[in-house]
Amino acid sequence: MKIGVFDSGVGGLTVLKALREELPSADFFYLGDTARVPYGGKSKETIQRYSLECAEFLLSFGIELLVVACNTASAYALELLRESLTIPVVGVVQPGVEQALKVSKTKRIGVIGTRGTVQSAVYQNLLKEQGAQPIAKACPLFVPLVEEGIINGKIAQSVVEYYLEELKGKVDTLILACTHYPLLKETIREYMGDVEIVDSAQAVAQEVKKLAKNEGNGTLRLFFTDNSPNLSHLIKLILGEEQSYETIPVLCKL
Repeated sequence: MKIGVFDSGVGGLTVLKALREELPSADFFYLGDTARVPYGGKSKETIQRYSLECAEFLLSFGIELLVVACNTASAYALELLRESLTIPVVGVVQPGVEQALKVSKTKRIGVIGTRGTVQSAVYQNLLKEQGAQPIAKACPLFVPLVEEGIINGKIAQSVVEYYLEELKGKVDTLILACTHYPLLKETIREYMGDVEIVDSAQAVAQEVKKLAKNEGNGTLRLFFTDNSPNLSHLIKLILGEEQSYETIPVLCKL
């Protein structure tokens, strides 16, 4: 079973880790578009083009299922990918919403993500359909913080407080609507206090497990479109082990 996973950067590795724990024998191909991260500030048309390019690259390895481990791409390009590809495509939005609804007692649910994800209102609309009261907040500096490896300490704490001040005390559940954000989970939890924090990695892994077979050689290939100085450190931090990776040019057609 060959499974492709893509994200705008390293954040999707949180989803990849959960997937590999559920399907250890499957073969995974991961693409992090680090040269063009973040997607959250781009137009819908650009996000869709980038997403199709990432999918095309992964399809060259004969993948049988594609996971869009990027909330912004899931918000703007998931339906286009499903229409364009002949293999199953799984996004991160629906599983995260379902998990949040499951754990929230008051149905007052916070959603934090990139500007693109928040402006798409995809989370807010799905939550409202189920009777929840969402409060959404864009946190554009969270992705650069994670990509630079600044996930704790005074700078991270200050940025978290700056963005989440208006949500504190108003929600009982907080959806991390960006796969980079779980790296800031402890700093967010420390500031928000007694709040259920939902990241979609586990929920996505359970969804994929229903569609995929745990068959293969258990191999992993990692690709990135830019080799940042702290990339090796972030890979080890997220996956819990050192992994070799390959750098590819920004997909021109890619």
